[in-house]
Amino acid sequence: MAATEAIDVLSRGTLTVKGRLPWSSNATLLVEATLDDVTMLGVYKPMRGERPLWDFPRGLFRREIAAWHLSEALGWGLVPLTIPRDGPHGEGSIQQFVDADFEQHYFTLREVPAHQETLQRICAFDLVANNADRKSGHCLLVGESIYAIDQGLCFHVEPKLRTVIWDFVSQPVPEPILADLRRFVSQPLPEALSELLDADECRALRARARALVRKGCFPGDAVGDGYPWPLV
Repeated sequence: MAATEAIDVLSRGTLTVKGRLPWSSNATLLVEATLDDVTMLGVYKPMRGERPLWDFPRGLFRREIAAWHLSEALGWGLVPLTIPRDGPHGEGSIQQFVDADFEQHYFTLREVPAHQETLQRICAFDLVANNADRKSGHCLLVGESIYAIDQGLCFHVEPKLRTVIWDFVSQPVPEPILADLRRFVSQPLPEALSELLDADECRALRARARALVRKGCFPGDAVGDGYPWPLV
């Protein structure tokens, strides 16, 4: 399905809740969106179902949407289409459901050399987005593509990186990734992205991207609570 058609269906279609996705700390609902004669599945995260956090404000769904805009601005296509939606349980986000091989995750994907380039992009994406919760199961294999999901804990102004992706420590960041980051920091943030974050978060986002370009290699190993829990 073309992206424009998917946006139309997810944004305007009638939503029917099919059930709650397991192992999610916040309300994460599988929904069916129907518009005219087209039906597709989405993952709906209403703000009403978010657990309060001491270090992130309410409205984590906005960070999910911002992650999609960041991925698109970089030209990486890592995050499934994610848009705002007022659904059956109120304001939230809806993400296009991807029919993945759920037996696969980061710890299995990293064993396949052909996946290394995409996993390096996800690693760079998490460094720039300051992802505080990159679990292994958040990397989904769909055909030959790998998608990154669950980005609600991103874009904090303070260092929050918690991830399972530490395999590339001290390795050079591939030039195509650096080129995309240079282009990203040379332009104003896309309006759709900047509207989802506050001014300090926008400045911190650009600063992290510039720092990775300057460093030119993936940063050192985790210290303290640099790993999420659970790992998968």
